[in-house]
Amino acid sequence: MKLFSVLRPLLEIAALVGALIIGLRLVTGLFRRKSQVYRPGGLRQFQLLFWPLLCLGVGLPFLGSFLYAPTLSTFELTLLVALAAVILGFSVPAFLLHLAYYARNQHTTLVFDPKHNQLEVYEGAIRIPFGKSDLVRVEYVTCKSEQLFWSPYAYVRLHLRSGHVLPITSLLLKLPPLVEFLRSAPLERRQRWFCWL
Repeated sequence: MKLFSVLRPLLEIAALVGALIIGLRLVTGLFRRKSQVYRPGGLRQFQLLFWPLLCLGVGLPFLGSFLYAPTLSTFELTLLVALAAVILGFSVPAFLLHLAYYARNQHTTLVFDPKHNQLEVYEGAIRIPFGKSDLVRVEYVTCKSEQLFWSPYAYVRLHLRSGHVLPITSLLLKLPPLVEFLRSAPLERRQRWFCWL
């Protein structure tokens, strides 16, 4: 129980800081208008990683308690391995997808305003020029199951006449409004168990 006495104050502080950040975010969100510029931001990343982080936060302290046990029976060892497989099996794929999406869209900025018919993609500070007429096809890939921790991860690939392929991931924004905006271009919908880019 020494582990719990050490972790309890840390968890209380983390919960207090999290509540403070969410409260400030709500208050500041009430007084500003919705931005049309999308970058990989902290709130979007937190939304995508909430359940994997919660799974690790609940499961890892329990798994850590087994490390302090002097000896483990076969049943306890089997339970430990099964629980570790479940926790890591749900969380690790989401973290791997998140890292891959972040590496892909880390320097990407998307300006998207469907009311003013505006879609611009920037890689760093460089604008990639294209219009709706330059789109050869739009590829929209989503997860087959909606119950998995990595199911919110999806991506859209814009295939341009110039041969460039612009990946836009769910790390930037929720993709259904973007796909609806691009409905005039030839759209390919695909579903996969794991939406790896």
